[in-house]
Amino acid sequence: MSDLLACLNPQQAEAVQLPDQHALVLAGAGSGKTRVLTTRIAWLLNHGLASPSGILAVTFTNKAAREMQTRIEAMLSASPRGMWIGTFHGLCNRLLRAHHHDAGLAPLFQILDTADQLSAIKRLLKTLNADDERFPPRDLLYFINAHKEAGQRPHAIEPVDDYTRRRVALYQEYEAQCQRESVVDFAELLLRCYELLQRNEPIRRHYQQRFRYILVDEFQDTNVLQYRWLKLLAANGEEGGAALFCVGDDDQSIYRFRGAEVGNMRDFEHEFHVRHLIRLEQNYRSHGNILDAANAVICNNGNRLGKNLWTDRGAGEPIRVFEAMSDGDEARWIVEEIQALVRDGAMRADIALLYRANAQSRILEHQLFSSGIPYRVHGGLRFFERQEIKHALAYLRLIANAGDDTAFMRVVNFPARGIGARSQESLQDAARDGKSSLHAAAPRLSGKSAAALGHFVRLIEDLRCETEALPLPELVAHVIERSGLRAHYQAGKEGQDRLENLDELINAAVNFRAEAQAGAEALAQPHALLADFLNHASLEAGDHQAGAETDAVQLMTVHAAKGLEFDAVFLSGLEEELFPHGNSLTESGGLEEERRLMYVAMTRARERLYLSCAQIRALHGQTHYHLRSRFLDEVPAALVKFLTPGAHHARGGMFVSGGGRAAAALATAVQRDLPGGLRIGQNVRHPRFGLGVILAAEGAGSEAKVQVNFGDAGVKWLFLSLAKLEAA
Repeated sequence: MSDLLACLNPQQAEAVQLPDQHALVLAGAGSGKTRVLTTRIAWLLNHGLASPSGILAVTFTNKAAREMQTRIEAMLSASPRGMWIGTFHGLCNRLLRAHHHDAGLAPLFQILDTADQLSAIKRLLKTLNADDERFPPRDLLYFINAHKEAGQRPHAIEPVDDYTRRRVALYQEYEAQCQRESVVDFAELLLRCYELLQRNEPIRRHYQQRFRYILVDEFQDTNVLQYRWLKLLAANGEEGGAALFCVGDDDQSIYRFRGAEVGNMRDFEHEFHVRHLIRLEQNYRSHGNILDAANAVICNNGNRLGKNLWTDRGAGEPIRVFEAMSDGDEARWIVEEIQALVRDGAMRADIALLYRANAQSRILEHQLFSSGIPYRVHGGLRFFERQEIKHALAYLRLIANAGDDTAFMRVVNFPARGIGARSQESLQDAARDGKSSLHAAAPRLSGKSAAALGHFVRLIEDLRCETEALPLPELVAHVIERSGLRAHYQAGKEGQDRLENLDELINAAVNFRAEAQAGAEALAQPHALLADFLNHASLEAGDHQAGAETDAVQLMTVHAAKGLEFDAVFLSGLEEELFPHGNSLTESGGLEEERRLMYVAMTRARERLYLSCAQIRALHGQTHYHLRSRFLDEVPAALVKFLTPGAHHARGGMFVSGGGRAAAALATAVQRDLPGGLRIGQNVRHPRFGLGVILAAEGAGSEAKVQVNFGDAGVKWLFLSLAKLEAA
C-alpha cells in the first residue's frame, strides 16, 4: 500500500485516501490528475472498500479510458475484471444492450456516427419533400442533438415561431425513422439511457446499489444531460447512494460550443454538499515563468473555484513576445525561431504552432512549406486539402481549363443544382462515346438532365468571361460568390469556419500576386497568373502531411491542443477580435471562455513559450488593423522578453518601435516627399484609429510605410498603399 502512495505529493495522496464521501478535485494543468484517478481506484480495491464490479469510471475519450485501465492493472496483482471504465456513450451503450427491451430498442440496434446521422437526415428530408435549403441537413442535425443533450424530446420543446415548429416536426419524424430502422445516434444513447433509469425503478435501483464508487474525469466538460445521468446513478446524493469522486479544472472548460457546462462543478459542490474540495496545484510540466504568466491571465476571470499553479522546476526562460508589422512577417519570424531551435538540437515534433482559428494556418503553412520544414496539422487537414478550398479550386481550374474532368465532377452538383448520379453517368457515357471532355459532351445530351447540365456549363463559361480582366484576388472572390459556395456555407452552422477559409483563399491570391509582381512576372494575363496560382496550390497540397514517423512541427488550433504538451509552443495571432474572438465580446460568458482558452494554450508549453501578434492582418479577404490582445496585457512585463526591436510593453495599445531604427527612418524620410503629398510631422486621419501624427517613414513604392502616433490607439507602422490615410 505504501508503494501506491510513494510517488504522490501530499495533495494527491489526500485525494486518493478520501473517505467514503463525495469529493471534488480541482486538478490544474499538468498536476497528475490521471495518476490520482487510477491510484484512487487501486487504493479502494486494495483496501477492500470496493469490489471491481462496484466501481464505475467515466471519461470522455476511448484513449483515456484505455490508459486508465492499463494503469490500474499495472498497480494491482490481479486483473480488476468487472469494473466499468469507459466514455459516457460507451457505458450507456453497454447498459442499453443489457436492457434493450425495457429501453424500447431492438436486440441488435445499430449506432449512427455523425456522418451516418447526417445521411439519415438527408434521406428524411428527401422522403418528406422538405426544402433542404430552408432546413439545411447539418443545421437540423445540430438542432436535434442540442435538444437531446438538454434532455428534450420534441413534445417538450415550445416552438417560438413557425420555423421552429417545423423543425420540431422534423425532429419527431427523425425519431420515428430511427425507431423503424433500429438505429440510435450518439446523443440518443445518453438520452435513452437516462430515460430508462429515470422511469424504471428496479433497473435504477439495481445500478445504484451495484456502483458504490463513481469516478468522473474531465468533469468540467460535462453537459446538462451527462450531469443528470451521473446524479441519477448516484441517487442524487441521498443517503446510501454512490460516492461521486469528480476530477476537473474549471479554468480549462473550453467546450461550451459542444454543450459543456462549467457551472456543473459549482452545482455539484452545492447539491451534493461536498466537504472535500482538494486543489492539485503542483505542476509537473512547465517552468515557473510560464505558470506565473498563465496564473496572471486566468485570475482576471470571475466566479472561479480558484487555484494557483506552481512548480519546483525553476523559473526557466522568459516568455518571448514579438509584434510583427504583418501576418506574413509574423509567420517568417516564427519559422526563423523554429529553425534556430532545431539548430540548437530541438526535435521538430516537440514544437507546436497554435492558432485560434483554422483559417490562420494558411500563411503559416505557406512559410513552413517554403522553408522546407516538415509539418503536420493535428486534428485537421492542411489548408489546400480542406473541402471548401478544394471546391473553390475546382471552379478555378475549370476557368483555366474547361476540359478538367476531375474538377468538373467535383462541383457539377455542388452546391446542389439537381444533377444527380444518373445524369452524371449519362454525361460520362456521352463523353466516352464522343472521346471528349465532360464539358464538351454536355450540349449533346437531351431531356431533363441536359437542362441542368447546360446551366452549369453556361455558369463556367460566364465565369471565364466575367473574370478575364480581373486581378487574381478579385477573380477568386468573384468565383466564390457566383459559384454559390459562399451562400451554401452561409446557410449552415458549420459554415463559419469554412467561410473564413474561403476568405483566406482570397488572401492567398493577394500574397501570390504580390510575390509574382515582386518577381517581375507578367501580370497582363490574369488567367495565366491563375494557372500559376493553381499550380502553386497543387504543389502545397500535393506535398502530403508528414507521416507519424517523421520529425515534424505540430500545427493545431488551441482547442485541438488540450491534453497535449510540447517543449516549445508558439501562440500566434494574439489580437483583439481574433483572440479573443470577436464573437466572444458580445456573448454572455464568451470573454471568460476565451481567457480559459488562452490559459490552456499557455500551459501546453514545457520549456519555452512564444506569443506573437501583427499590426496588419489579412482576414476575410480584407486587410485589418487590430489592437493587440488584452491577454498580452495581462501577462506581467517582468516575465516577458520582448523580441521586437526597441519594443516596450505599452498597455492597451500595440508594441511601440523606437530607438535607432525609428531615428534612422526619420532622418531618411525628412529628406524626401511621401506618397500622397504627406510629410513627417503632418496630422493625418485614419478611418479606424482616428487622428494621429506622422513620426517616421521608410521604404518606397508599394512598400512605403509610415509610423503614426494615434494617441490612445497607440503608435503604429502602416503601409501607405493600404492605410487610407488622409491629411487632417
